[in-house]
Amino acid sequence: MPEGLSATEAGHKMAEHAEHEAEHGGSPGHKRISIVEAVVLSIVTVVAAWAGYSAAKWSTDSSLNLAKASATRVKANRAFQQALTYRVGDAVTFNAWYTAHIAGNKNDMRVARKYFLPTYRAAFDAWLATKPFTNLSAPAGPEDMPQFKPPGAALAHALDARADAYYTQGQKAAQTGDHYIRVTVILASVLFLVGISTQFPMLRLRYGLIAVGVLLLVFAGQQLLSLPGPP
Repeated sequence: MPEGLSATEAGHKMAEHAEHEAEHGGSPGHKRISIVEAVVLSIVTVVAAWAGYSAAKWSTDSSLNLAKASATRVKANRAFQQALTYRVGDAVTFNAWYTAHIAGNKNDMRVARKYFLPTYRAAFDAWLATKPFTNLSAPAGPEDMPQFKPPGAALAHALDARADAYYTQGQKAAQTGDHYIRVTVILASVLFLVGISTQFPMLRLRYGLIAVGVLLLVFAGQQLLSLPGPP
């Protein structure tokens, strides 16, 4: 149960209230106000149970989403590292091809091209078609060609976006849970006011404390209505 007022605490307060009134309540006025106090305490108990349940559910939802964000981020990093490894491999092979090209060794050029990854080979062929050794406006290399799509890069980007979404959902769920806990704090104030009112013999003072408690209860109800329900 999150911090704040629990339904169990409210139930104990109702029991204490009933025992107190059984010992000290006698006049019609005291009996009427005892009924009002009992009704308010009953409402607080129900609302507190709902707020506590909702806070717990949102807290769990936040933890699950944050865990998913962390796990997805690990997958994104793994995909990025894989893409980086492929790019380094293609770069090394391209350097070998370029060295063979400068030396005029066509066989080594053919062998180096054979070891390009399929996606890099497509970009490499498109780059050669631009005649880069005579065309000054040609792209600097195969990686600057639109045909170049490094393996794993798109997956890493998609996983990063998914991790960001999970993290945002987890943060929002945590904030919603905090709002529900704030409602339980308000309800605890109502419980205190109604509970302490039984200690005073003056009916006006008791009604005043109950009135303040009811106002806080209404405010807590408005806050609950503005919050999304449990996930």
